[in-house]
Amino acid sequence: MTKVILKKKIAQRIANGHPWIFANEVDRVEGGAPEPGAIVDVYYHDNKFCGRGYSNPKSQILVRLLTRKKEDINEQFFYNRILQAWQYRQRTGYTENCRLVFGEADDMPALIIDKFNDYFVIQTLALGIDNWKPAIMNALEKIFKPKGIYERNDVPVRELEGLPQQKGFLSAPFSPEIVINENGLKFHVDIENGQKTGYFLDQQDNRRAIQHIVKGADVLGAFTYTGTFEIHAAHYGAKSVLGLDISENAVNQANRNARLNNLDHICHFEAVNAFDVLKQWTKDGRQYDVVMLDPPAFTKSRENIQKAITGYKEINLRGMKLVKNGGFLVTSSCTNLVQPELFLQTIDMAAKDARKRIRQVTFQAQASDHPIIWGMDNTNYLKFLIVEVCDR
Repeated sequence: MTKVILKKKIAQRIANGHPWIFANEVDRVEGGAPEPGAIVDVYYHDNKFCGRGYSNPKSQILVRLLTRKKEDINEQFFYNRILQAWQYRQRTGYTENCRLVFGEADDMPALIIDKFNDYFVIQTLALGIDNWKPAIMNALEKIFKPKGIYERNDVPVRELEGLPQQKGFLSAPFSPEIVINENGLKFHVDIENGQKTGYFLDQQDNRRAIQHIVKGADVLGAFTYTGTFEIHAAHYGAKSVLGLDISENAVNQANRNARLNNLDHICHFEAVNAFDVLKQWTKDGRQYDVVMLDPPAFTKSRENIQKAITGYKEINLRGMKLVKNGGFLVTSSCTNLVQPELFLQTIDMAAKDARKRIRQVTFQAQASDHPIIWGMDNTNYLKFLIVEVCDR
């Protein structure tokens, strides 16, 4: 097997357990250049074993480690790993709908598997894990006997690995429009054309966190996607709920979700540019008891972090100005490059500029089926904050 020898002065994160090894951290490769996607052994500069993983010379991340042991990487390996991931979800209470495999956090870098009751959606985002797709499929079949498996590999990051973007059935075809249950509510999920894998499971716990603050409230939601937060607000006793999203398709699905739960007399969605509307309605002096903001990621590159911070500050400032004195702002960020401390600093700056005093009600990360590994910033990506907003 090809041996990858690390430089003496490697990043401490590798020794501490991070699975990514960048090309500039490698001193030399022994045993010939590996085939793209092949399994290789990694050693420290003093010839101590570091781990075993898959390589790709076309990627900036030369090796992604799968294990720190000298164990065979084969079909049984992936069966065991997926079974362990499922056992973790069962122990932590995520069984019906969950992120079954969360990449690096489950020791399977670049692999995402979402479980929507008896249906599974998978993403293999690197060449090395894509090669093991048949083994992954077999493991799912053995453990779950699923009704269907769908591939959502229409993701630009695959092109960095020399892989095509693609999507389609990995099992016998089935209707990709399914309905799931969450917190006593039902939601349409379009696993073929919805964003990411079709539904944002990472907010399922956070959606419960709004239940007390929305009772009897007039609620505004911006960047609603398919309306999950807004429909939860109506379910938890909001007086009126208006949701805004730029996508006509998302708004149509959100209104369908409201009807599915018999909440369309409380909950209404409109297709507008939320950035523009928040700005205009602030000028118009509109006021709501609760304003909820759940924007898409503002950047995927470090070069644009400052732009992302400016964007978060601007929409949260506008959101606070739309909140009645003593009301609540519910705000999220899924930009993993904006770490929690920086996100809170940004909200604090927005409050100062809006001349508001805020009190933190709760600050949470993603649901626990997306476990966080300390030292792996990309696993700690979602920030969810509720603050009370008062006039100064």
